[in-house]
Amino acid sequence: MPESPDARYAERQQRHTRLRDEQRRRSAVLARLRLASFLPAMAALVWWLGFDGAMLAFVVTVVLLLAFGVLVVLHARVEERAERFEALRIVNVRGAARMARDWDALPPAPAPEPALVEGHPYATDLDVFGRASLFQWIGPGATEYGNSTLAFWLLSPAAAPEIVSRQAAVAELSPLDDWREQLASFGVLASTHRADSIATFRRWAEDPGPALRGLPIIKVAAYAIVAALWIFGGLHFSGVMPNTLWGIPLLAGVALSFATAASVSRAFDEAGTGERTLAQYAGIFEHIESQHFTSPALAALQQKMTAAGRSAPAAMRSLNRILAFADLRRGAALLHFPIQAVTLWDFHCLFALQSWRRAVGARVDTWLRATAELDALSCLATIRRDYPEWCDPQLTIGERAYRAVALGHPLLPANRRVSNDVQLGPPGTVLLVTGSNMSGKSTLLRAIGANAVLAQCGAPACATSLQLPPCDLQTSIRIQDSLEHGVSYFMAALARLKGVVDAAQREPGDRALLYLLDEILQGTNSAERGIAVQAVARHLLDAGAIGAMTTHDLNLASEEPLQSAAHLVHFTEIVEGGTMRFDYRLREGLATSRNALRLMELIGIQIPTASPHG
Repeated sequence: MPESPDARYAERQQRHTRLRDEQRRRSAVLARLRLASFLPAMAALVWWLGFDGAMLAFVVTVVLLLAFGVLVVLHARVEERAERFEALRIVNVRGAARMARDWDALPPAPAPEPALVEGHPYATDLDVFGRASLFQWIGPGATEYGNSTLAFWLLSPAAAPEIVSRQAAVAELSPLDDWREQLASFGVLASTHRADSIATFRRWAEDPGPALRGLPIIKVAAYAIVAALWIFGGLHFSGVMPNTLWGIPLLAGVALSFATAASVSRAFDEAGTGERTLAQYAGIFEHIESQHFTSPALAALQQKMTAAGRSAPAAMRSLNRILAFADLRRGAALLHFPIQAVTLWDFHCLFALQSWRRAVGARVDTWLRATAELDALSCLATIRRDYPEWCDPQLTIGERAYRAVALGHPLLPANRRVSNDVQLGPPGTVLLVTGSNMSGKSTLLRAIGANAVLAQCGAPACATSLQLPPCDLQTSIRIQDSLEHGVSYFMAALARLKGVVDAAQREPGDRALLYLLDEILQGTNSAERGIAVQAVARHLLDAGAIGAMTTHDLNLASEEPLQSAAHLVHFTEIVEGGTMRFDYRLREGLATSRNALRLMELIGIQIPTASPHG
């Protein structure tokens, strides 16, 4: 029997917790050994300095300091492994929380760009962003750009060939538990450090200009100064040339260093913005390169990680070495001045950075985009791994109908999710959903829409099977008024309906218009609402759109055009022993019950009986 996702996450969480604790115990031992080697080394150093010629003290000092240096390196490696295992543990904690829809245990979804969401045809209605949203559930990605890519995919349906390509990539990634887990851990590690944006580094890498003005002249001057200094210094200290000409290039180098200090420092800061972030990307690039992919989409993305015969991991390792050398000015300030004076160290680091940027800087954007897509695909693959019973949606070209078997809402946990069979279309028909309050009408619309969003970004759908055409989704479910803009609820609802109708009447091309309308124009009187709903329905039916409407007004089903075009389904409540419950099962036909007054009584609002004199 296959291992359940919950059991898999629990087992992996326990394993990484055990390995993390082992590393932390080793770290504690190494920390004590460091102290035990450093303090005697200092005592031996004092002994050696206080007793001239005490060779034994000198030897002991050297041995203990070497041991201390080795222990420092070992301790850093053990601490790094402990951090890695802790990150892997957190990845599995989040996986279990994702299965349970425990939104408090999942990281908050980063807010998208306001321009992406404002006026979007379905982002707000279908809970694409925010708490308990598709984005919070699927993510987070391991990288900033991975999150941006995932957000774009959720907001922008892909073309049919791209969807099929992503589905194949997701299918290949889904069984690679270790690989996906390691990739996700990079994101956890990055979040525990300073949240540097890589945008500054990206701009620096793509800038074709020199790091500072007059760089070619400065480069010649720096090499000439260092050569003269060492030649004159060598001649002087060997006794061949007793004068102090070496002081001239020394002073020239110091003057050049001070004159360009601000520009050189700015160049290092731009290149090394978020050094820990850059180190994480180097690890991510290497991790991507370590796996052999066969699906065309993944192989093409992996191929983009190579430039001019140099792989992205090798190039990033080279950059990080250069930045580590450049960090001498901060990490060892006391040594920096003499080393800079006799070698012009900073200039050589700057020349190396310029050479790196000239060789591969233009490819950085390609690497980041490829990494972002792999990151987003890995997030979708986790859904495929966790829900093997969910289907890969099938795109139907030429047939405009949405057919789902056992369709459920992906944001509901399995123990609360109720699935229903749904069909929207063909053009010229509409699914009209009626039913009492709280019976499940709005949730059904959101389930239809959320699964259409998942399907068109390449993810599995929460259904046994789902067939749909490439479609543009338009919804009117959650209408909000605005005090700031002076827009009433009714006007906001009208504006949303106009957007839906306008989208339906545009040239459809090879994409269907899929609409989901919940209790439209409920802010006006029933007579006018009925006329308005029939007018909207006629526009959508004539345009060949497919979709669903919900309503409490049962009379709408007996008037044209809905009388001829509507497929009637309903939800209902079940009353047993004076209590009311809902089974959220979709039934054929028109609803036959209302429950508003009963619900008022259940929550304690007394309904007065009619007065005999009234």
